[in-house]
Amino acid sequence: MEMKRKPHYGTLKTLGFVCFLLSIFPVSTSATTFDYADALSKSLLYFEGQRSGKLPYNQRVTWRDNSGLTDGLEQGVDLVGGYYDAGDHVKFGLPMAFTVTMLSWGVIEYGEQIVGAGELQHALEAIKWATDYFIKAHTSPNVLWAEVGDGDTDHYCWQRPEDMTTSRQAYKIDENNPGSDLAGETGCRHGRGFNCVQENKSTLFSSTTAPCSTVV
Repeated sequence: MEMKRKPHYGTLKTLGFVCFLLSIFPVSTSATTFDYADALSKSLLYFEGQRSGKLPYNQRVTWRDNSGLTDGLEQGVDLVGGYYDAGDHVKFGLPMAFTVTMLSWGVIEYGEQIVGAGELQHALEAIKWATDYFIKAHTSPNVLWAEVGDGDTDHYCWQRPEDMTTSRQAYKIDENNPGSDLAGETGCRHGRGFNCVQENKSTLFSSTTAPCSTVV
């Protein structure tokens, strides 16, 4: 279906920027200064609460469960996964892509500080959760699935994502329904996010840590 052209800037996008900002401050455990390591930890924990799809075994937000397991089914594509936006059940591609760009940039620029805070694994997992989803959403060279759910009806309904009854209609951009802003941001996210994940594969599966290098 044609992509809806309406801006949406939710909490997910804001938290991505917050995580980036927190990563640039020195990590401190002193009682006389603000504990930025704790703030960074809680900011990354938020993303686990926003996960859509089949949750992993190491999910720390235990009151959440699997949800959105049929996303894309009506359109014949697999769009399970990714992040819900703010308090919604909608998955908006643009703010999600921006969020992961900021998370990735934080790891690239301030990887040593994030390692020092003991949060590199969680940061990489947050990046990879979205990266895996965007790989699914890019179903062919000129098609990118940009949104799952309807923001208008969703905003009138308050319920758990595990129990949602709102529309899961999916929207795409293609040759007939262009969206260069979304495609460009997703491409930017893909380069930086993929680089972080690839360079830190060992961190995702062991205790080895290494910051990312810059992607141009």
